[in-house]
Order: sequence, then C-alpha cells, then structure tokens
Amino acid sequence: MDIVSLPIEFDKKKMDSRFRLVNIAGQRAKELAMGVKPKIKAKGKKATTIAIEETLDGVLEFLVGEEARAAGEEARKFDYRKLLEEKKREAVTEDLSELEKDLKVYLTEKKEVDRRAIDEFFAEKQEKGGEEPEG
Repeated sequence: MDIVSLPIEFDKKKMDSRFRLVNIAGQRAKELAMGVKPKIKAKGKKATTIAIEETLDGVLEFLVGEEARAAGEEARKFDYRKLLEEKKREAVTEDLSELEKDLKVYLTEKKEVDRRAIDEFFAEKQEKGGEEPEG
C-alpha cells in the first residue's frame, strides 16, 4: 500500500505554503467524499490521499495573493440566503398559480353547492314553519 510520503515535497512557485496545500487538499477531499470523480489516477483509495496527490500534481485550480483576497471579499458580499429566498419565491409563485387555479374552481363549485344547500334548508324551514301550528 502506497501512502503519501512525509514530509511532503511541493513546488514553492506553485504553492506558497503548506497551510495552503492543506486547505486546498481538504476542500478537494470533501468534494471527493461527496462523489466527485478524481482528476488523476491516484495511488491511494482514500479521498484525502487522492486530494493531496491532485493538489501536488497541480491539476486543481486555486487562487493566491490579491486574487484570492478579492475572490473572498466577493464571496462574502454574495448573499446566498437572499438568492435562495428569491428562488423559493419563484417556485412558490409558479406552484401557487396552478394551485390558485385549482382552488378557484373548487371554491366556485363548493360555493354553488353550499348556496343550493342553504336555499334548500331555508325552503324546508319555511315550508315546515307554515304547516306547523304555533303553540
């Protein structure tokens, strides 16, 4: 069984620190654990080993320096909750319009049935009221 040898050797021109290497490999390991296909044929079978190998081979794209800071700030500005709420509203509006159509038909039919039932009820009461002696 091959494992990643320690200490890990990396090109300092591509990767500025071990900390970044660990962060990138950690994020990639999460992706691999969720079922994403590996980008290379790796020696190991575990997601962490594959992620480290991919990171060291340079097949993953990542940002460093000012580009990374700018992308981080842009990501913080982006409000995912707001996006999700908008998507929910769109879905609800589409579903609601179909539901409203069905509901209007149902309520209209029900209103007519209820009106007839009420009319019949009062008609029966009036008929009985006229026949029964008051006493």
